Amino acid sequence: MKQITQIGATTEEAISLALQKLGVARDQVDIEIVQEGKKGFLGFGTRPAEIIVTIKEQQVDVKEVTIPELSESNQMDTQTTLPVADEKPTFKATIQYIKSIAAEMGVSDVDISVTEDGKQVYFQLESSKAALLIGKRGQTLNALQQLAQLMLNQEVKQFKVAHINVGDYREKRKLALEALANRIADRVTVTGDRHSFEAMPSYERKIMHNVLAHRIDVETHSEGREPNRYLVVEKVQ
Repeated sequence: MKQITQIGATTEEAISLALQKLGVARDQVDIEIVQEGKKGFLGFGTRPAEIIVTIKEQQVDVKEVTIPELSESNQMDTQTTLPVADEKPTFKATIQYIKSIAAEMGVSDVDISVTEDGKQVYFQLESSKAALLIGKRGQTLNALQQLAQLMLNQEVKQFKVAHINVGDYREKRKLALEALANRIADRVTVTGDRHSFEAMPSYERKIMHNVLAHRIDVETHSEGREPNRYLVVEKVQ
């Protein structure tokens, strides 16, 4: 029986993060709420949520089935019916949910295209008001992605991970984070003082971890608890 404890800005966010780590759907787990969290619509809360998530044990009922003998004529008339493959998901509910949130923000001209790669689902947004959807340092976009993840979990049977991009923001942000990481690393090697970045999502911390991994003069690690976890860069002694 696999069980994990998860922290999040809200209970739903904690559940979403736990499902991502376990790689299962919501109906495959039992959830115990240790502490409710508080969070604004597109901001960060003052009290994190804490939950315990346990994967349900799968039980298979085995029943004895008696198959009647078929007469020769019945055998000739019997046709084999092949199972019909499930239709490929279109993610219409998640797309509509994203558009409804954008509309509440005053952005009504959002075009959304979707691509799927295994468990990863990429929502590409285009709008004349892209800046509103992105927000300061991508905070609004990250919050929108979290909300889309919650809807996606409800829409599809198998677990999927939602990724949202507006224009080429994610690509530009990656380049900016890599450049920033190297600049800070250079400063740390000169001053000898460790540097703590502001809190950022795990995938952004990973970008900075990866770009500095090849350097032998600094080391990186993360501190704090989600959603306020941050990256630290220190000089190698």
